Amino acid sequence: MATARGVIFALLAAVLAAWPAAAFAAGPDRAEIHARLFENLAAATTEAEGRRAEDAIWQFWIDHPDPAIRDAVATGMRQRESYDWDGALATFSRVIETDPDYAEGWNQRAFIHFLKEDYDASLADLDRALELEPMHFGALAGKALIFMQTNRFDEGQAILRQAVALHPFLKERGMLVPREP
Repeated sequence: MATARGVIFALLAAVLAAWPAAAFAAGPDRAEIHARLFENLAAATTEAEGRRAEDAIWQFWIDHPDPAIRDAVATGMRQRESYDWDGALATFSRVIETDPDYAEGWNQRAFIHFLKEDYDASLADLDRALELEPMHFGALAGKALIFMQTNRFDEGQAILRQAVALHPFLKERGMLVPREP
């Protein structure tokens, strides 16, 4: 049986997913929506609630007020899913050129660099994404993975702890090693 909180999370996620990005620009203040989304994530008490809150945040991050940028992001994601990483890299680079203040454009391009094992470029893009969106648990997790993969384990663990502090149900949380007393 679903809890009242679970129903609220599901409804919020459904509303945000169906809400056109233009409504974000014209409707409630984006900062207010951002705050509410992260409040919901912090209030999650189950894995399912955490996932629903996470999905709503990802939808918020991906939804750009400019339909051309939204379409480009969707194209880049399709290119990535079909292993056209060079095409996706070019697409996300155009997104960033069009709107250099769009954190998710930087994060998506960082993921392509990661897939291509260009960790320096990925870290640079992740740093820019985090400058624009300091609560981007996905960018933090990506940065942590790169650090751990490149023999900077302690740094990676510290960054992953930051990501888990923002998102207690983060999938990568299982990679955390208990701290020694």
